[in-house]
Amino acid sequence: MNYRAWYHRCWLVSYMTIEQVIQELNKSKRWAGLHVADSSCFHYRRRLMLKILESLYVKGSSAYDKTEARKIWKEELDWNEELVERYVGREALWLHRRFLSLNWIMYFACNHSDASPETGESIIMNEEIAIFIDNEIRLLDSSMTVPDTKFEDFQAQALHAAVYTLWLTKSIPVLWRMLEEKLGTEKVKCVLNTIAQERPSLLHHLVNV
Repeated sequence: MNYRAWYHRCWLVSYMTIEQVIQELNKSKRWAGLHVADSSCFHYRRRLMLKILESLYVKGSSAYDKTEARKIWKEELDWNEELVERYVGREALWLHRRFLSLNWIMYFACNHSDASPETGESIIMNEEIAIFIDNEIRLLDSSMTVPDTKFEDFQAQALHAAVYTLWLTKSIPVLWRMLEEKLGTEKVKCVLNTIAQERPSLLHHLVNV
């Protein structure tokens, strides 16, 4: 299925009921799992999931239950992690994780009000966010292990994990301290060096944003 077809499906999301959105999430999951290098389907899934977030703050019978939305988000995060560990070096999976992680924190882990969180809103640490970060550090640590082989996928995995983690520190500054505590200063330097060697301009951008 080409890009234009996926783009058209994204446009249709705005006209879907929440029941149709859930159906589309379920229907597209298998296709996405078999085409992990294709970002188009994951982009479509992000549009569907944004529709769910939008429905959380609609008044009346159209509002979607936050407990159910939370369950859907957690399942997507867990599924994404499985794919990341199974299909090494696929950038589309790491980009999808950025979207999932930030919105999980903003809408479910630290936002307990009835109002939609504001863009740029400060993230206050709590136990749930700490557990989430601990898991992301574990994922980074396992992804940074590059076997002594010529397969470039493992090197790509290390790079994508490093970029993802550095990107995450922009939203959660305390992550720097937690990285050093759990991985050690030398391992953190290794993370930065991985980005510096492959994408120096990106490192400069992320550090100075």
